[in-house]
Amino acid sequence: MRRGAATAKLNLALVVGPRRPDGKHEVLTVYQRLALGDRIVVERAPHLSVDGFEGDTLVRSALIAVAEAAGATPAFAATILKRIPVAAGLGGGSSDAATALRLANALLDDPLPPEHLHALAAGLGADVPFFLRDGPQLGTGDGTALEPFDLPQDYWVLLVHPNGATKASTADVYGAFDARGGERGFPDRRDALRAALAAVRRPRDLAALPPNDLASSPLAAELRGLGAFRADVTGAGPAVYGLFLHGAEARAAEQRMRSRGRTWITAPAWYR
Repeated sequence: MRRGAATAKLNLALVVGPRRPDGKHEVLTVYQRLALGDRIVVERAPHLSVDGFEGDTLVRSALIAVAEAAGATPAFAATILKRIPVAAGLGGGSSDAATALRLANALLDDPLPPEHLHALAAGLGADVPFFLRDGPQLGTGDGTALEPFDLPQDYWVLLVHPNGATKASTADVYGAFDARGGERGFPDRRDALRAALAAVRRPRDLAALPPNDLASSPLAAELRGLGAFRADVTGAGPAVYGLFLHGAEARAAEQRMRSRGRTWITAPAWYR
């Protein structure tokens, strides 16, 4: 039996460009792992089963993929203990899948090498490979090409899942981006993000990163008004994050934001 944490993530920045020939979009994104996470248990079993979360599709697909790649039968039983809100832009499903890949691989008689796991993860979703890595990562291409990036980790994170908010499908979010011509100016926005990252030395410097290209929320302005030095939507949303230098500020802001949606206080995490 293997157990592991499946941590949430933030997109501290998400710059989106034109649609690629493969139908995906060119992106430049900053991935940051959070301490908030699900728990995954995987063990050998007579047949494949996934329990604990009825909405799962990715963990099952991950277990099948790793078994098939190893030339084995997908004889695993997985249990998902959910804490990350579903369809919020926090990468819970992707993290669960990556953790299941890693744990199932460790149970194989002849585990697959890291580069093979990365390829399997990329086939499951653009965010999945990130969750096989430690530390912040800069994602390029469709988001699956990763480069380690050193960023400050000494701040608090307040997450808000707005009342009544439902996440549109990823295809619909990108379709709306295309319809409004969102790809225009991508090279300039990409270069601006790289320049801002090069200047980051302390947490407050993260405030200079450009806003999310895919989604926005009025709650971000509210969080900044409550002391967040940076606030934005993560991924395709609808979850909004605020970054705070001090825990007392984050807790006071959480008290004010509880009427606006479900809230969590967490912090950056380096390791999976």
